[in-house]
Amino acid sequence: MIKNKILRIGTSVVFFSLLLFSCDSFFSTPIHKILADPRVYAEKTVTVSGEVTRVFSLAFIKYFKVRDATGEITVVTEKPLPKVGAKIKVKGSVKEAFSVGDQQVVVIVEKSQT
Repeated sequence: MIKNKILRIGTSVVFFSLLLFSCDSFFSTPIHKILADPRVYAEKTVTVSGEVTRVFSLAFIKYFKVRDATGEITVVTEKPLPKVGAKIKVKGSVKEAFSVGDQQVVVIVEKSQT
């Protein structure tokens, strides 16, 4: 009886641990983690939270920058742009925008509403 209870508790702990660690889309990913190792996050969906520090709109592209306590990243979007200073949570795919030599620009392409 006690063995079964311990087994059920252990199984539950393992299940919920796996669920928590595999669900980046439910929890915010620190921006520095994405920028420090973009290859790990490439093409994966992430969620970041922070403050909007800049917005930019041209006829064919819109983007804004989000800063959390760990860094700042550019978010490309088709949605209406948020206001500078807004606290925001963004979900999107990590992409390499371009690279020159050993420098690269990593962005999040925000998922459109569906």
